[in-house]
Parts: sequence; structure tokens; C-alpha cells
Amino acid sequence: MAKTGLASRLYRGEADLNIVGRRKLWFGVAAALVLVAVLSFAVRGFSLGIEFAGGNSFQVPATVGTLDDAEAKVNDALRTEGGGAEVVTAQKVGSTSGEHYEMRTGQLSSEQASAVKGEIAERFGIEVGQISENRVSEAWGSQVTERALLGLIIFIAVVAIYLVLRFEWRMAAAAIASLFMNLILTAGIYSLVGFEVTPSTIIGFLTILGFALYDVVVVFDKVQENTRGITANNSQTYGEASNLALNQSLMRSLNTSVVALLPVGGLLFIGAGLLGAGTLKDLGLVLFVGMAVAFLTSILLATPLLVLLKNQDPRINAHNKRVLGRRGAIARGEITPKGAPRPVDEAADEAVDPETAALAGSAPKVGARPAGKRPTGARGGRPSGGGGNRPGGAKRR
Repeated sequence: MAKTGLASRLYRGEADLNIVGRRKLWFGVAAALVLVAVLSFAVRGFSLGIEFAGGNSFQVPATVGTLDDAEAKVNDALRTEGGGAEVVTAQKVGSTSGEHYEMRTGQLSSEQASAVKGEIAERFGIEVGQISENRVSEAWGSQVTERALLGLIIFIAVVAIYLVLRFEWRMAAAAIASLFMNLILTAGIYSLVGFEVTPSTIIGFLTILGFALYDVVVVFDKVQENTRGITANNSQTYGEASNLALNQSLMRSLNTSVVALLPVGGLLFIGAGLLGAGTLKDLGLVLFVGMAVAFLTSILLATPLLVLLKNQDPRINAHNKRVLGRRGAIARGEITPKGAPRPVDEAADEAVDPETAALAGSAPKVGARPAGKRPTGARGGRPSGGGGNRPGGAKRR
């Protein structure tokens, strides 16, 4: 008995999710999301960490109280001595000397930083030596950004070469467009929600590119398998074969994404939420958002874009027209499709038996010479007795 689960129906093409056929809808949604992301970049910008924007960080022992109380007292100290600066982020960090609260603020001068440090110690009732203070220049963040962009360019170039050699240039173009869409949408979410951008975020951005590429290659491999030699038959257009491949790969892509998101979700919600590890939050957040967006772009954008590019190929375009023309002829009754019901004998008003038709076709025509078996040893149509014109029964003397 055939399996009726969703995964089995998708693989056999019975679920028939018409993803490629609705590509105009997906392109429209993608264009709208890109527009929102670009407007967010221009209006809101990004919430840059002190590694990129520059700033100061103060670490106080976690024994002073809760994180919220510590943040409130540091903000009070900044209002008094920091010239209006505020705590940008507050997180709990661990080290060999114990757990600490790290408060990151805007840029302070050396005098302001010293005054704030003394005010914090006074408010917490601890020694000034128990508070550590660091200052980060924005020049370091610019160096990280430059190296990240260089790594991104090298990655895209290597990926393009691999995809062209493994598949073709149209698949490479669709895959790279999907990667850029993944980056833009993930960055747009960071800008809209106001997530802080740190060096861990940049590392996460580069990591999700590999995951997004894997998902696209899995789908394209199935597309290539389904469309190999497609112009030799008139049963499917390129878009229909690609949509079938997408249906067949959908459950695999979904399972891969879920399995990948589970540990990342644990890293984000348990490591950052419950344990308060701020570094894990920066890395886990971009991975979680990027992987979820990568799954959607690989399904809803990469393959429909590939079909759009392939339809511009004259050979594929002619094949699609031939398939659609044949279907129109079948619909008008001009030709009979393969596998159609067997012909009906109108006189007898019943279907003709194939065996009977075969026997009837083998009957000799009127006046035809019987197709008997030629006697053994006969040559040139002469009787087997040999002897020239002698009757077959005459004996040689």
C-alpha cells in the first residue's frame, strides 16, 4: 500500500504545491521586503556595539545584586559624571575571577571614565579596584568591517565558480541572488528590531551564507535530475519539472532547517536567556534569524528565479511552447494522447479486444498466396526434389 503522508505525497508530486507557478507573488513579496529593509537602513540604521561605534565598558562583580539593579545604579552614575551618557547594553559574563555584570556605554573621555568609575564604586559600596573599565575605539570596528566585506567577496567568488562548474551560470546567478536576499532580509530584521551588531554578529552573517548555499544546492541538484533531457519529451515544461523537484526536496529542506535551528535555539534561549551569556546571544540570534530566512529564500526565491532565467533560453522556450501547444491540441481533440482509452467499434458498440484485433489483422487478404513454410532444401523457388524440370516424383536413372 502506498504511503499517504505529506512527505511521501510531496516526493511523488501528488501534493502539487504550485510554488514556481506563483513566482510573481514571491517576487512581489521579496521586492516589498527589500524596500522595507532599505528604508530601515536609511531611517533607523543599526544599533552598533561599542566595537563599531566606540565606547566604554564597566565590569562590576555580580555579587552587588541583580542585573537590573546594577544597570540602574550605573545609569545614575553616568547621569552624574558621564555627561548624559547611558548604558547601551547590560549582560552577565563569566571569567576566571567569577561572574561580572558588563555595562557598555557611549564614548567617555578619560576624565569622565575615571569619575564614573568612582561614582559606581561609591553607589555599590565596593572598592574602585573591583571595577574594571575598558575603552574601545571605533577604528577597531572599521577594521573588522573591512575584513568581513573582503571575506564576503571571496566567498561569493568561490561559490560562483563552484556553481558554474557544478551546474551552470543560470543556477549560479539564482543561488547568489538568493544569498544576497538572505543577507538583506536578515540585516533588515536587525535594523527594524534594533538588535545590536557586534563582531559575533558579523561572524554569524558569514556562517549563515554557508547554510543558505547548502539548502539551495540540495534543491538545484534535484532540479537538474528532473530536467535532464527534458526537451526529448513533450510531457512537462521546465517550470513544471522544477516545481516537482521543489516539492520532492521540500521535506528534506524543512527537516534540515528544523534540525539546524533546534541547537541554535537552545544556544540562544538557554545560553543567553537563562544563563545570561551575552556573547552567545549575539551569535545565536543572527544564526537563528539567518537560518530561518535562508530556508524561505531557498524555497520561494532561488528556484522560481532559476525558472525565470531558464525560460529565456531559446531551446527551453521552444520546448515549453511545444508542450503547451500539444496540450492545446489534445484539449481540442486534434490528437490523441498516449495512454488514451482503446478505440470503440461503433457497429458493435463495444470496445475492440486487442487479441481479436491482432488475429483479424493476421488473416490473409483475398487472392493472396498462402504464406506456407518453404520446404527444407528448396532453392530459388524450385521443388525440393531437384532434377530440373522433372516431376517431383521422377527417379533419376
